[in-house]
Amino acid sequence: MLNFNVAPVKNSTGEPVWKVLIYDRFGQDIICPLLSVKELRDMGITLHLLLHSDRDPIPDVPAVYFVMPTEENIDRMCQDLRNQLYESYYLNFISAISRSKLEDIANAALGANAVTQVAKVFDQYLNFITLEDDMFLLCNQNKELISYRAISRPDITDTEMETIMDTIVDSLFCFFVTLGAIPIIRCSRGTAAEMVAVKLDKKLRENLRDARNSLFTGDTLGAGQFSFQRPLLVLVDRNIDLATPLHHTWTYQALVHDVLDFHLNRVNLEEPSGMENSPAGARPKKKNKKSYDLTALDKFWQKHKGSPFPEVAESVQQELESYRAQEDEVKRLKSIMGIEGEDDGAISMLSDNTAKLTSAVSSLPELLEKKRLIDLHTNVATAVLEHIKARKLDVYFEYEEKIMSKSTLDKSLLDMISDPDAGTPEDKMRLFLIYYISSTQAPSEIDLEQYKKALTDAGCNLAPLNYIKQWKAYTKMASAPTSYGNTTAKPLGLFSRVMNTGSQFVMEGVKNLVLKQQNLPVTRILDNLMEMKSNPETDDYRYFDPKMLRGSDSSVPRNKSPFQEAIVFVVGGGNYIEYQNLVDYTKGRQGKHVLYGCSELFNATQFIKQLSQLGQK
Repeated sequence: MLNFNVAPVKNSTGEPVWKVLIYDRFGQDIICPLLSVKELRDMGITLHLLLHSDRDPIPDVPAVYFVMPTEENIDRMCQDLRNQLYESYYLNFISAISRSKLEDIANAALGANAVTQVAKVFDQYLNFITLEDDMFLLCNQNKELISYRAISRPDITDTEMETIMDTIVDSLFCFFVTLGAIPIIRCSRGTAAEMVAVKLDKKLRENLRDARNSLFTGDTLGAGQFSFQRPLLVLVDRNIDLATPLHHTWTYQALVHDVLDFHLNRVNLEEPSGMENSPAGARPKKKNKKSYDLTALDKFWQKHKGSPFPEVAESVQQELESYRAQEDEVKRLKSIMGIEGEDDGAISMLSDNTAKLTSAVSSLPELLEKKRLIDLHTNVATAVLEHIKARKLDVYFEYEEKIMSKSTLDKSLLDMISDPDAGTPEDKMRLFLIYYISSTQAPSEIDLEQYKKALTDAGCNLAPLNYIKQWKAYTKMASAPTSYGNTTAKPLGLFSRVMNTGSQFVMEGVKNLVLKQQNLPVTRILDNLMEMKSNPETDDYRYFDPKMLRGSDSSVPRNKSPFQEAIVFVVGGGNYIEYQNLVDYTKGRQGKHVLYGCSELFNATQFIKQLSQLGQK
């Protein structure tokens, strides 16, 4: 697309054609996690501007547009044509554009005498955001329109529900067009996930039936990662597991998302700044904000994002020590060779040290990049550690794991809620909701009143609990709560290496908890369906094959072999805890490939806010 919709020629040494990229907020969110400014520049993008910003004419430069085909976007593009802003126009729509809107553009081009300047018009089918090679979400702009709250509102009308489902299906359809594969669809009955499945099956079916315009024939088919076997799409409803999104976590990426401002692979940190050197009573300096991109190019992040936090702290420390050793070597070589001074003595030593220095100099860019990553992760991990220590998140994580695995608790829940030193009111609310959701039997009215009083005394807003009570009474899960297996976090005593006085991280009092791999409900459902296991949890899941001629609910073929590739999609929102659990599940199974998708990605704070809004009605 950025190469004027022509595949780039490999080993081509030609300079890229300079161009401008015009996107809307949707396009910006899609491109942002995939390409850095430097990578855009390497592709010839000199300027990238928002469609609705004030843009000056650049009449001798081609423009690549990447936008949603909305009414206001089309109007603005027509205005650009009339104002003759650019030399030529390459129009790329994130979702398919309707014929009437296409005609509006054609009329504007005719009126502006710019028909020859509209070089290409493409439907890109890219209405989803890719955060990782194996993770995507639907949208970030207007995400409240398809949020858990929007789907779960008691006063939602059928028309509103249809609109939400159509929005989700449009994005999933784009995803499979990009993948170049028609999935086998499985979903639970009587849920929003089932509504998505029915509509997606219909949309894929209609596209396949129109052989002339089908998006799943010819070049695209087999071009995706899944060329040998059709993938399985498992559509699950957020309501099958409301405890995991509230859970305090212990792995690096999920912790960063839980406690910091982490959004579309970028983390924003407030840098602590001391008082000005000025008289007593002076106002503290304004905090500086610093942004870091945590991407696939960051080797440390790729290696450790799924690791328990203590391991991350230890690894940052080791990287720092190894960097210091290398840095000293470069300094030593420089001083041996008298690089600072150009004296004759240094020349005679060249023969011995040239090879060493050459290797040191050639590794300098690598060394500087290593230093940048160490600084980045020292800052991020320190910010996470401050939250862990201030809120005793290790204690919460361990306690919740015990609740979810029905293990013996070493401290009463009431004591945890009443402890003024452990956690924020929100942490206490999350803990209690996990207990309430996971318990086979709801607490008695007397006990519940006691808990509610303790929560109110701790400063908690009880609105989320009101909703969870209604939800638990309404769902069948009240009789059979989701089982979380017998996962427990094992403390390994306190830290060894990172407790050294020379360490960047002062970890006193933080538990060194090690995770025992255990499948969460979403992973367990996927495992049953991928391996074709018979299990009461998934036996009544519906089966759709859009390639089958019969449109009705097909039955599961008896001779079906297990799937190698699958996409798990959570309707109602997902989180990094489930994503990491699926990554860990796949690691132990050679040849299996699993992608995780969700209608929106929220952390516990954002989720509890939605529960709170639902509980206020």
